[in-house]
Amino acid sequence: MLEVGYCTITNKTKGHLPRCPFVSIKNKILGEKYEFGLTLLTSREQKKINYKYRGKNETTNILSFPLSKSSGEITLDPLKIKKEAPLFQMSYPQFFKFLLIHGCLHLKGFEHSSTMERQEKKYLKLFS
Repeated sequence: MLEVGYCTITNKTKGHLPRCPFVSIKNKILGEKYEFGLTLLTSREQKKINYKYRGKNETTNILSFPLSKSSGEITLDPLKIKKEAPLFQMSYPQFFKFLLIHGCLHLKGFEHSSTMERQEKKYLKLFS
């Protein structure tokens, strides 16, 4: 587990984290005082959480859980992200970064829409 300011990153997989400005992305989208937890899970663990909270018996690349206005949690399945990256014409690190941005925007209150897509593009460009 890595703890930096108001950001905790936990890797429960055997893989390595891609190079990504985790804290900078969190701070830019959610603010420096936002308490943020990021957990990388195996596909099996992510599937269990997806079933418990969304009733879907399959893994998913990302789940976002707003806990309050000033705290939230994101879980990611790196294996799924690696498999899906080419479908989005992105490398694994790019798609990982995109999903982190996507999850932070959900924590901020955005829902899937053209407005959210514009924000994703803006932040992806900023952190490229």
